[in-house]
Amino acid sequence: MRNLSIRKYLSNKIGWMYFISGGLLLSTSLLGLFYSSVPVPVPTILHIILEKTFNIGWLEMVPKNEEMIIWNIRLPRVLLAFCIGASLALAGAAFQGLLRNPLADPYTIGVSSGASLGAVLVLFFQFTIVGLGSFTLPFVAILFGLISLLIVFGLVRLSSKSLAIETIILAGIIVSAFIGSIVSLIISLSDRDSMTQIIYWLYGSVGMRGWSHVQLILPFMLIGSFILFYHYRELNALALGEDAADHIGVDVKKGKTFILIGASLITGAAVAVSGSIGFVGLVIPHLVRLVTGPNHRHVLPLSLIIGGAFLILADLMARTIIAPKELPIGVITALIGAPVFAFLLIRERLGRGTNK
Repeated sequence: MRNLSIRKYLSNKIGWMYFISGGLLLSTSLLGLFYSSVPVPVPTILHIILEKTFNIGWLEMVPKNEEMIIWNIRLPRVLLAFCIGASLALAGAAFQGLLRNPLADPYTIGVSSGASLGAVLVLFFQFTIVGLGSFTLPFVAILFGLISLLIVFGLVRLSSKSLAIETIILAGIIVSAFIGSIVSLIISLSDRDSMTQIIYWLYGSVGMRGWSHVQLILPFMLIGSFILFYHYRELNALALGEDAADHIGVDVKKGKTFILIGASLITGAAVAVSGSIGFVGLVIPHLVRLVTGPNHRHVLPLSLIIGGAFLILADLMARTIIAPKELPIGVITALIGAPVFAFLLIRERLGRGTNK
């Protein structure tokens, strides 16, 4: 009876978590569409979106400038912020589950740095791969993200036969530092226009992007998310350790490969369209686990929803705090994420000390 009541409590708790996170996403999306230098009424916003999407509308007259602002500027910006935040948070949840370490995320293990280098090379040399066209940037970013991940694991294999979690994090930091120096070298060799473009891109932003950027990230996000959601059982099993997972019949090597590919896909695509945005993949999954527990059946989708809502809110702050100028969105996520994560680490350490 006691186990049944605990299970019922957890089920209700997680159900409420889905409801609250969905409400948070809806409210931040509407706020991102409504609040700016030119406020547009919410009924007008809904009318424009429904009319453009489903050809359904109830207003007789909508000003042309409001239609252009919502459909061509704000809506793609909000959708792009959601896709990037969702991708980074989902990748962070997958890496943390795979490596069993709350410090693991696309940045600390070098995937984002590799993706940044690939994107910077495309921006610097202005080349296009035949047959890929506009998809050259995300493709190269994903490829370099995977290569950097392979280098990290190669270093770990050379330094120790066992894939120790601390060694992976350390190797990721080393590879990130090395890649950062290459990016700095490329910037120093650039002319003034290219340098400005690359530096602005590295700060992280969803401004001055449109539907083309949403179309770039969406297919990679959908494929990568499907891979990770499909392999949530492997993540749950790996939380027990690789030997225990292998003992209960999980193909550890295959599961790890698919999880790494899925997480690298969504990370590379997110970095390609937005630049470097930190702390989303570090903080959001950690917060979700505090409420839902370690079950990745709920950790993954909730990280996706809350990560997307968080970045929409961060983007709104970035473009309104010092309006009409904009702050890089990476600055906002760092200012919010760093103190929150420090608090969570201190809280966890104090909790362990109390238990002892």
